[in-house]
Amino acid sequence: MKQEHYQKSIIVNGTTAEAFERICQVDGWWAKNLEGNTEKATDVFTVHFGTTFVTFRITEAVPEKRIVWLVTDCYLPWLKNNKTEWNGTRVIFDITPVAEGTRIDFTHEGLTPQAECYENCRVGWDCHLEKGLQSLVNIGVGEPQ
Repeated sequence: MKQEHYQKSIIVNGTTAEAFERICQVDGWWAKNLEGNTEKATDVFTVHFGTTFVTFRITEAVPEKRIVWLVTDCYLPWLKNNKTEWNGTRVIFDITPVAEGTRIDFTHEGLTPQAECYENCRVGWDCHLEKGLQSLVNIGVGEPQ
């Protein structure tokens, strides 16, 4: 059975440089409670949502093109079976110029329909990408939690 990783594409009005910069401003579009650095390869950061946390290491950062975060630790307390289900997954942003501005192709590699958190996480990522990141790039204000 083929695994389908969560994917979503958004179009933003900004340039590829602006999109990359805003993606790196994690506390401006996703998580207000952030520790660490979020801009270059080898940076490590943790986002907190109450008792939930996720720690990432940036494994790839190519300005204006791509950024990849590896989940090195997490605690997802609402899950029944595996509260560290995201460990070892990767969050990937591919950035491409298009006629309308810039396309951001987002993939959470390892977040598949077979994952316990898939449906809740899919809804969450949709919201953070559309209301958070897209808004931050387009109008300068995101909706981080």
